[in-house]
Amino acid sequence: MKPEPISKPVQPKAATPATVHLQTIGPEEAGQRLDNYLLRWAKGVPKSHVYRIIRSGEVRVNKKRAEPTTRLIEGDVVRLPPVRLAEPAQMAAVNTAQTKSRARGYSDKMPILYEDDALLIVNKPAGLAVHGGSGIALGVIETLRITRPELKFLELVHRLDRDTSGVLLLAKKRSALVELHRQIREGLTDKRYFLLAHGEIEQSAGVMQLKFPLHKYLLPNGERRVRVDPDGIPSHTALRVVKKMKREDAAITLAEAQLKTGRTHQIRVHLQKLGHSILGDDKYGFEDEDKRIKSKRLYLHAHLAGFTHPKTGEKMRIESALPPEFVAMMKNFEPQG
Repeated sequence: MKPEPISKPVQPKAATPATVHLQTIGPEEAGQRLDNYLLRWAKGVPKSHVYRIIRSGEVRVNKKRAEPTTRLIEGDVVRLPPVRLAEPAQMAAVNTAQTKSRARGYSDKMPILYEDDALLIVNKPAGLAVHGGSGIALGVIETLRITRPELKFLELVHRLDRDTSGVLLLAKKRSALVELHRQIREGLTDKRYFLLAHGEIEQSAGVMQLKFPLHKYLLPNGERRVRVDPDGIPSHTALRVVKKMKREDAAITLAEAQLKTGRTHQIRVHLQKLGHSILGDDKYGFEDEDKRIKSKRLYLHAHLAGFTHPKTGEKMRIESALPPEFVAMMKNFEPQG
């Protein structure tokens, strides 16, 4: 749904009234750039308009003009000018009983692995996107905002592909979000995945270090893809073979992948380059082999997240058990060695 024109006098009931607001920055908003704060506030308004009202001086911080890069401090008073806010489609959908019912259904399939006043960590099911987008009204974040309306702040710390299951971190405080993002940037977190790959992956003692540079590109239909490219961005996956399995017509390998970098589709493309695509991968996989062994999903599961708690400093290790689909698939094969 496109946002209503800014000058249009009639506004749907669900939209925010066009009046001047004075917002006092609290501890959870402190540290943000002014432009990022406004883009969150003005959901549905074109980004170009947000920057125009900053440049024109309609937005003020403590009654003074400010730059888009101005860092907000707790206690700052921000003047927000009259802007008619049109909700994005996925947020407007929240108002329907059908969407609320769907959100409750998604939530029931998304167990909470850990929660305190700073963090919410869930076990994301395969097939559920982490956030809404084109053609998707509800993702994890929208679902939780609907079913947990008491949470005034809730943001994704990282992402998982739609068809990947497992441990997903969300922050309930901005300070926690900022700290966890710092840990991710500085390589201080530990993210590990279990996967089932086609074929028997041959590995000597120890762990394989997959260091294939990756390049993102778009297909003619606009769909995003990633390929190994010498001029791409460096990426690094540590791969450990756990078990090799075989039957008359096929072989598979259970392996653990540890992310050293976090590029888009990194594990999936690294396994494709290795010649052992992940079972059920409709972008980088082996379609004929998937049909023969009847893959029902992408067999990639985020089973462990290690990090330092942003508030207490405690070393955290959150784990998710191997999904039933993995167990069922492996029962069709005989262990090797």
